[in-house]
Amino acid sequence: MSKPTPISGFPEWTPPQRMIEQFVLDRIRATFELYGFAPLETRAVEPLDQLLRKGETSKEVYVIRRLHADEHEPAGDDALGLHFDLTVPFARYVLENAGRLQFPFRRYQIQKVWRGERPQEGRYREFVQADIDIVDRDTLAAHHEAEMPLVIGDALRSLPIPEVRIQVNNRKICEGFYRGIGLSDPEAALRAVDKLDKIGPAKVAELLAQTAGASEAQAKACLALAEISAPDASFADAVRALGVSDPLLDEGIEELVRVVETAAAHSPGLCVADLRIARGLDYYTGTVYETQLRGYERYGSICSGGRYDNLASAGSVRFPGVGISIGVTRLLGLLFGTGGLSISRDVPTCVLVAVTNEEQRAVSNGVADALRRRGIPTEVSPSAAKFGKQIRYAERRGIPYVWFPGADGAADEVKDIRSGDQAPATPETWTPPATDLHPVVS
Repeated sequence: MSKPTPISGFPEWTPPQRMIEQFVLDRIRATFELYGFAPLETRAVEPLDQLLRKGETSKEVYVIRRLHADEHEPAGDDALGLHFDLTVPFARYVLENAGRLQFPFRRYQIQKVWRGERPQEGRYREFVQADIDIVDRDTLAAHHEAEMPLVIGDALRSLPIPEVRIQVNNRKICEGFYRGIGLSDPEAALRAVDKLDKIGPAKVAELLAQTAGASEAQAKACLALAEISAPDASFADAVRALGVSDPLLDEGIEELVRVVETAAAHSPGLCVADLRIARGLDYYTGTVYETQLRGYERYGSICSGGRYDNLASAGSVRFPGVGISIGVTRLLGLLFGTGGLSISRDVPTCVLVAVTNEEQRAVSNGVADALRRRGIPTEVSPSAAKFGKQIRYAERRGIPYVWFPGADGAADEVKDIRSGDQAPATPETWTPPATDLHPVVS
């Protein structure tokens, strides 16, 4: 068999990286639950017509097809695709289970998703997302849009990572403005402006003309709106100074002011109103979010989302919602690549119990059992080699303590192999320092 080669875009973390990931997921999960979000997991596949009905996603979906079809089974597996985010599956789940849900329904999901895009640093074809959404029946109060940044700010602040800045906008501002200047296709204009960071103002102006029918003056006005950015509600004055009026524009300004002011009261500096943020998916209708990791801005957003009013609907019944998603794998990949996250040891083990000889292995097993019952991660030496070799085994694994069972009635002893300190101990009472009990992420 030839040596296997990695598959681009499908990350495999080392054990230390995986422990860091678990730590990050635990912190995120804990914050979500502090805000009252309940856990949910949806299936990995969805019908293609559902995955493709909103936004420019057709090139990103992985289609599910069996290699060898069973002639006795009905055809149609190729009408399924792996989900590329968690919002669309969640909307389907809400529709299927609306009669059993209590609204407003608050849920979080932490799952893998698959997206067929070109792999590059911080971008993967298989990755973990951590989502929160709030959905209601018929109407959803605007204050939920102001809550999203607070949850994400607290979740990311609980991690040993650089500070983040959440950029917020409201699609009603953009759509109302575009209508106010006479553009007939606001959605095409939104998609064009969403590419501003990738292709620059000149190309966006060309795209506005080609796809949204914008004149030179209209394109200039769109770019002027996109240039507005402020850490407080002063963005509203800057928008009004452009001299455009529309009821939807006024509604969007009011909603975005609430988001910015709520965030400032909770975490000064967390949010900034940035009117170039549009989000490319068609289903967003109100506030939209993108999150920059300080020092990693050139890699784009690590956390994004927004308000949607029409994604989940059945006849005349709608389930509007708002959600935001942390790209966990994206965040970790960027930080792993620069050494921005580390862990104090490569294994969970805190104590290695030495084995005097194979006939006494049961004694060592008993010590390990007693330590584990008290929540101390412990393993037993794989061999009854000389104690020096067992200590070197612990050193190679990064295990800080070695336990020596007493012989002939002598007391057990535990050794801190970093300092060389060794003292008598009993497995029913000995406790390591809190910083040694589990690996520490920093």
